[in-house]
Amino acid sequence: MEVLDHKCPSCNATLKFNPKNQKWDCEYCGKTYELNELKEFENKQNESISNNKKSNVDADVYECPNCGAKIITDENTTATFCVYCGSTSIIKNRLTEEFSPVSIIPFKTTKEQAIQAFKKFKKGKLFAPKDFSNEENIQKISGVYIPFWIYDCKVNSNIDFLATRTTSWRSGDYVYTKKDEYIVKRGGSMEFQKVPVDGSTKFDDNTMDSIEPFIYDDMVDFNMSYLSGFLSEKYDVNSNQASIRASDRINKSIIDEFKSTVKGYTFVDVNSKQIDIDTKKSDYVLFPVWMLNINYKDKTYLFAMNGQTGKMIGDIPIEKSKIFIVWLESFAIITTILSIITFIYRLFA
Repeated sequence: MEVLDHKCPSCNATLKFNPKNQKWDCEYCGKTYELNELKEFENKQNESISNNKKSNVDADVYECPNCGAKIITDENTTATFCVYCGSTSIIKNRLTEEFSPVSIIPFKTTKEQAIQAFKKFKKGKLFAPKDFSNEENIQKISGVYIPFWIYDCKVNSNIDFLATRTTSWRSGDYVYTKKDEYIVKRGGSMEFQKVPVDGSTKFDDNTMDSIEPFIYDDMVDFNMSYLSGFLSEKYDVNSNQASIRASDRINKSIIDEFKSTVKGYTFVDVNSKQIDIDTKKSDYVLFPVWMLNINYKDKTYLFAMNGQTGKMIGDIPIEKSKIFIVWLESFAIITTILSIITFIYRLFA
């Protein structure tokens, strides 16, 4: 198994991608490198690796090139950290051929910004458990490149809506209601570009949908160097499988768009539809996400932040004991205030 970690050409320390300057910084000698400089250095590394004898280790075990430790990985992991020395290791043979992404959106936010965003997200939630304030837990937030498929499609649609118009009037002691029903037809062609669907079963689809959108203006050609300092996964949902969800999203968008043009009715619903999707192109890409998992009472709570835009979603549980304590404190305060008011009233009565 070929493993690569990015070394500083000057001092051989591990390099990490810096989302702030979109370059690669060495924390030891202070030098900064552009992508073209790393490409040249990476080519030299590839030559060196190809000349080494391949080890006969299990396919899910890699050897850290920095300290030599054997680390077990999931079969879909493409970039990970060595728990012993902290180096980033990129498992190259899991990023080749069909598993080689076409493009990548590099991280735009740092770990420090993600931590501050989580603290702000949690701020004011008085009944959150202590674990959600534990600095040790918060520091475990990780930057992960999530595999996505993006689709370019042309769609021809014909949709019939059942539209209802209701009117009411009073005559004497009676109220009359009239309901008229209409079939409203809509049809046309639409083009969709880069419809995203996450390509990993590890990550909840609703969570990944919720942190969208990703801004495609920042998308660049894939290079392994962008993975330095981050975790990464390869897809385990292929393009054909993911296209089913893409079609569902496209169908919903078309229905919503056409439905928005049917105005002046009390109620509108789909009566029949014919939606033909012609997929012109599908690309495998990586998108940046900051993720934090916190376990509380045998349940894992996931927080995710778009590593490009900073949009965060998550669910914080309520600790019932805190509600009881706050209730007791409120009761004590109210009782004290009432006692003072009663005392003053009796004093001046």
